[in-house]
Amino acid sequence: MNSVPGLTAPARFRSVGAYEEQASDLVRSVRNDGWGDVCPSIYETARVTSWAPWLEGHGHRLAWLLEQQSSAGSWGEGPTPYRLLPTLSAVEALLSTLRNDEAAEVSHQRLAAAVADGLAALRGLSAVGGWPDTAAIEILVPELAVRIEEHLDQPEIAALSRIGPWSRGQRLFLPRGFQAALPDRVAERCRAAGGVPPKLHHTFEGIAHRQPQMVPAVPGGLLGSSPAATAAWLANETDANRRRAGTALTTLARRYDGLFPEAAPISVFERLWVAAALARPGLPESCQGTARDWAAEIYSPSGVRGAPGLLPDADDTAMAVLVSALAGSPRDPAPLSAFEADDHYDCYIGEDTGSSTANAHALQALTAWLSHRPTTGAPLDTRMDLTRDWLLTQQQHDGPWQDKWHASPFYATERCVTALRPHTSPATRKAIRLAADWVLSTQRDDGSWGVWNGTAEETAYAVNILLASTHHPDGPETAQALKRAGHILRDSVRSSAPHPALWHDKTLYAPQAMVRAEVIAALELLRTHQP
Repeated sequence: MNSVPGLTAPARFRSVGAYEEQASDLVRSVRNDGWGDVCPSIYETARVTSWAPWLEGHGHRLAWLLEQQSSAGSWGEGPTPYRLLPTLSAVEALLSTLRNDEAAEVSHQRLAAAVADGLAALRGLSAVGGWPDTAAIEILVPELAVRIEEHLDQPEIAALSRIGPWSRGQRLFLPRGFQAALPDRVAERCRAAGGVPPKLHHTFEGIAHRQPQMVPAVPGGLLGSSPAATAAWLANETDANRRRAGTALTTLARRYDGLFPEAAPISVFERLWVAAALARPGLPESCQGTARDWAAEIYSPSGVRGAPGLLPDADDTAMAVLVSALAGSPRDPAPLSAFEADDHYDCYIGEDTGSSTANAHALQALTAWLSHRPTTGAPLDTRMDLTRDWLLTQQQHDGPWQDKWHASPFYATERCVTALRPHTSPATRKAIRLAADWVLSTQRDDGSWGVWNGTAEETAYAVNILLASTHHPDGPETAQALKRAGHILRDSVRSSAPHPALWHDKTLYAPQAMVRAEVIAALELLRTHQP
């Protein structure tokens, strides 16, 4: 069995000066924050604004939404297709306020003008196509389009001259590729099943108008770890449940300055990914105890949930097994067996499309476990071979991998290369070489890498891929590419600017602590790399 990068038996801990200080500061901040470090979400904040206008901070949320509107009238980050859902959400929230909140803390003229610009932007966005594979987009988009049409048909909205042609009967059309009837069909399946399954709790707002009474009480006050789903759920709940959910939303809003993130809390997800990233160059000694504590608290024999209101999933379960091994306290990978499919792992039970990164993490976890418990290998060998071979089939012909949990192929490619590296068959060596060649061919003029623009996050992933390749890691082309990348990473460490949103949930988001961990770890790997 080959050693796992970032780990030797039983584990690898060391003090490395500036890196140790940076890692320790990051781990301390993550440990002290029970919610997680992520920027507010336009989509979620707008959904809470629409569903719960009575919640503390309503005026602040309206003002913030108006500030986030672009000069083109749309909302959101990333390329045009990613802006559809945030823009629909914001426009619907502003229309709902115009209809139902006569005492809005923002002038109706200002709201109406923003709605007009947003509707015009939606007309252009709706014809784009190429929609991202974000959570439940096929339900959320038609649901919001229907809600907007209903608002526009109301007399009080039609009387607003500030919305221009929309007050004279102009209407949206359903964006290309979506089915207007799908939310109704999903709601009907829920009725036939006697309730909304846990799989749909995170995006419950997409069917809440049709299924207001078919969700059980929510543990901790948040439904599916989603502010939007929770606001939609409590709109039809009893006073006792409203108080509990309202308290949870208010507490969360105070953490995020009155606004709402894509999901909360993300502490499980955040802690596992931070610890795994910092273990690549060697987990600093000062972080060892905390990493072990996190692994002990998070690991569960029944599988790990990314947040209290979500289903157990293979991705978080695999990372809990991996971090346990990297922290020197290995835990049995048996919980992963619940997610076994024919030749790979489903990320969660009932998944529609497989995840390359979840399977890469599962392969890493099994490899790390066997580095501690080599005598348990026989029963796992077949599963590891199947997972490895499935990952190889997911590689694109020019070298990268893609994944549904992240917009960038650099993330998916780095995860797959890291998982495949200890498995030294000719096929895996060829795949890693092809990935490294692709990385070398895609570096930007400033030394960064990025799917849309160069980012420190994606540059960190590219550095990891090049350092993992045994094909030409120390050739002049690679050496020059790594040297140029170092400037990008160092500038990022010195900067306080937030990292751009590249991760997929319902819309794009950026887990800041996780990205910082990737950047400082890659920089340390560069510093200690010996040609």
